[in-house]
This record gives sequence, C-alpha cells and structure tokens, in this order.
Amino acid sequence: MGILAIGVSLALLMFLAYRGITVLLLAPLMAALAVVLSGELALLLPYYTETFMPALGGYVLSFLPVFLLGALFGQLMADSGAAYTLSRWILRVIGQRHAVLVIVVACALLTYGGVSLFVVAFAIYPIAKDLFRSANIPKRLIPAAIALGSFTFTMTAMPGTPAIQNAIPIPYFGTNAFAAPGLGLIGSAIILLGGLWWLHTRVAAARAAGEGFGEHRVAELEESSALQPADAQATREMPVFLALLPLVLVVAVNAVFTFAVFPSMDWSFLTPSYPAFNPSGRVGLWALIIALTVACATLMLVRLGHWTDLKASVNKGVFGFMLPLFNTASEVGYGAVIASLAGFLVIRDAVLNLAPGNPLISEAIAMNVLSGITGSSSGGLSIALQALGADYLAMAEAAGISPDLLHRVAVMAAGGMDTLPHCGAIITLLAICKLTHRQSYLNIAAVTMLFPLLALVAVIVLGTLFGSF
Repeated sequence: MGILAIGVSLALLMFLAYRGITVLLLAPLMAALAVVLSGELALLLPYYTETFMPALGGYVLSFLPVFLLGALFGQLMADSGAAYTLSRWILRVIGQRHAVLVIVVACALLTYGGVSLFVVAFAIYPIAKDLFRSANIPKRLIPAAIALGSFTFTMTAMPGTPAIQNAIPIPYFGTNAFAAPGLGLIGSAIILLGGLWWLHTRVAAARAAGEGFGEHRVAELEESSALQPADAQATREMPVFLALLPLVLVVAVNAVFTFAVFPSMDWSFLTPSYPAFNPSGRVGLWALIIALTVACATLMLVRLGHWTDLKASVNKGVFGFMLPLFNTASEVGYGAVIASLAGFLVIRDAVLNLAPGNPLISEAIAMNVLSGITGSSSGGLSIALQALGADYLAMAEAAGISPDLLHRVAVMAAGGMDTLPHCGAIITLLAICKLTHRQSYLNIAAVTMLFPLLALVAVIVLGTLFGSF
C-alpha cells in the first residue's frame, strides 16, 4: 500500500500540474494524500508541521539569495537593453543567413551569463520571429531554437553556469559551480552540435516541402495588442562591451572566488561563532552570490542616467523570484514527506541497487524520473537530493568516485526528462510564441531530451573510465 500510495500521489501531481494547478497548492495536498493512503492518517498534521514545512523552509534559507539575485539580474539585463543589444550584435556578427544559429547563440550567451530562461524567451522571441520570417523558416521551429539555447547545456552542463540547477548539488556534495569542467564541456558540445544538426535538418526538410514561415496573423495581432510600454526600454541598444560586461563578471568573479580567494582562506576564525561550520558546503554558493551581486551592481551603475525607471525594474525583478523559489521549495517539502514514508524505503533500495558498482547510473535514472514527474529540473533534482543525496555521496566515496563527477551527472540528468509536455517552462515558451504542443513539441523534445540524454550517457562513460576532469 505504501508504494501504491506514493505512485498515486506522484501520478496526480504530474497530471494536475499539467492541467495548470499551482505546485504551491498541489505539493502539500499530494503529500497529504500519500500519507492518508499509506494508512498514517493520525500522523497527517505532524508530517506537515515537522517534515514538510522544515524541508520547505530549509530550501528557502539555502537558495533564496541565488533565486533573488538571479531574477533581479535577468530583469536588469532586459530593462537596460543589454539583452536586446547582445542579440542584435550576435545577429550582425553571425549573419541573417544563419538564423537558427543566431537565436541559439544569443539564448546561450544570455543564460550562461545568468539571465533567467523566461526573461531570455521574452527578449529573444520578437527577434527570432522577424529573423525566421525574413529567412522563410517555419515559425514552428522558433520554440525549439530558443529551448536549445536556454533550457539545455547552459543550464546543466557548462562549467560555472549560475543556473539554479547547477547550484542545488553544492551543499549536498561540497562541490562548486565548476564541477567536472572537462566533462561538462564535452556534454555541452554534444547537446549543442546535436541540437543544431537536428534543427538544420528540419529547416532543410521544410524547404524541400515548400513550407515557409506560415500564416500567423491572428497571433501577431494578439502580440501587438499585448505590447506593454515597458517593452520599449527593453528594445533600446547600448554599447556592446557594456552589455557583455555583466555576463563576463558573473562567470569571472565566480571563478576567482571559487579557485583563488576562498581556497586560500583560513576559516578557523569562524569556529567560535559557528562550531559546526563546513566551508565545503557553503563557499560554492557564496561565490555565486558574490558574482551575481557584483554583476547587478555593475549593470545599474554603467546605465545610470539611461534607466526609464530603475526602481520599477528592481522591484519587478525582486518580486519575480518568489514564485519560482516557493514552487521548488514546495516540491522539496513534498519530497521530504514521501521520503519519510515506509513505502519509500523499498523504492529507495531498488533505485540505489540498480547498479551497485556504479552509483552514477542509479543517480542519473533517479534524477531523470523525478524531473520528468515534476516537470521541473530544479524540482526533481531537489527532491532526489533531499531524499538520496547523502546515500549517493557515501556510495561515490566507497567506489572512489569524485563528488565533482557526482555533481555534474546529477545536474545533467535533471535536464533530461524535465521537458515532458507538462513542463511549466515548455508551456510558457509555447505561450510566448503563440504556438501549440502539436505544432512545435516534437522538435522541442528532440533538442531538450534526446541530445541531453546522449550527452549524459557520454559523460557517465567517460567519467567511469577516466574519472572527473
């Protein structure tokens, strides 16, 4: 009954999330359903106050600054005109003839620099629409091009990426954002080159069939009527070097503190105040927080006198972090309740024993399954690490596997099956592009699942043979 209860709860969570019900409400309700179906009705309220809420609160305490600063930075990049400037600059450099490559590179540069994938989708879509129309490429391929640049290698594989997915394993494994950089670069190349090959074959097939951009007049009228005054400031250009500077700072400052400043420090001065302090589980997050803070401050300063309403941009960015943070934290609370049920012990043992000699395989499967169920890479990763992170670390240490390799495999695995049709990011992207699942989802699935999974297999094989590098 315990396993059945968990299965029913997970199935309903996935189905109702796909139907558009917020995870903030679904997570505690589905956790309560699992408890009731497991025959532990008397423990329902204790599970909520002693398990669900502490897990939710602990996640918020750990990751609130990363979510907040990431959302603020993305908003500042959009409202300053930096995102628009960079996308136009990439268009001029690469050329209109390579429309797909322009969009993928523009999205990749912005997301690797720390701009939220949702902000990138809003900022790049108008440029992509004009570019694809000029090149007579089907509009239905725009979501896949944006997804390849935003939802894949810059989110999970590129070393140093400030994406929240890359930050989540840090306190569990004592790693940093640059974990297994060589393997991450190899995985990124597989995803990027495979995705570009797929999109170019789709463009060629469309041209051979005589398919052009298509008729989308109704959707474009809706886009024009929905245009807000704030969009005008987001489409102003600025000097390219100033638009690039904040992105460079995010990666560079993160690297300096990760590899130079923090490793050279003696943390013994913290012992009197924080006797249980473990720097290995914190300095990776600290480096990311400092990098995002420096980038936000720099962007505000270099654009002084050019902001339409800096206060409004800051407020919008700060307010924008709350829903993603609490959605993910609520899923973590759900995962904590599930992990504490008796039926989960059977599931945990089965997952951990999938490949007893190589925990990377078990980890990859667990992250993929949970990310697919929740429709969220960060949500699935958080649930899995909350329940199994300590087990995987112990197994890795026993097998002589580096925590850095464990980190990279976990993050890349979370970015495999997360983009199933009920994924919130996919639903939002299609809404932005005024397209449907039927029109665009097959190509989105190819670039966000097929090639990321191939890259994950390659990283596991190389990591098993040669270790972390």
